[in-house]
Amino acid sequence: MKKIAIPVIEGVLSQHFGHCAYFELFKVENGNLVSQQTLEAPPHQPGLLPKWLAERGATDILAGGMGQRAIAIFNDFDITVHVGVLQISPQKLIEDYISGKLQTSENACDH
Repeated sequence: MKKIAIPVIEGVLSQHFGHCAYFELFKVENGNLVSQQTLEAPPHQPGLLPKWLAERGATDILAGGMGQRAIAIFNDFDITVHVGVLQISPQKLIEDYISGKLQTSENACDH
């Protein structure tokens, strides 16, 4: 079982995960989408999101970009970070994730 968190703003992946409007949390089991939950993002506070998402069961986060320190903190909470994810709808991203066709490019964050 995986729970994939996608930071969203205006209906697409937010390139700045710490400033997103909400997270879509998708539960995937045996290659099938089991459930989807929309979570209002907490106010921005450095270091808050890894713990907050871990408490909600997230195992993975899809992000456009993320600094190395943030990636390390997510990893400390056993959350796998996928960076360089395209800025498209969360539904298309999760379909691509499940089918093994998730497209990524370079990490959009340089710090």
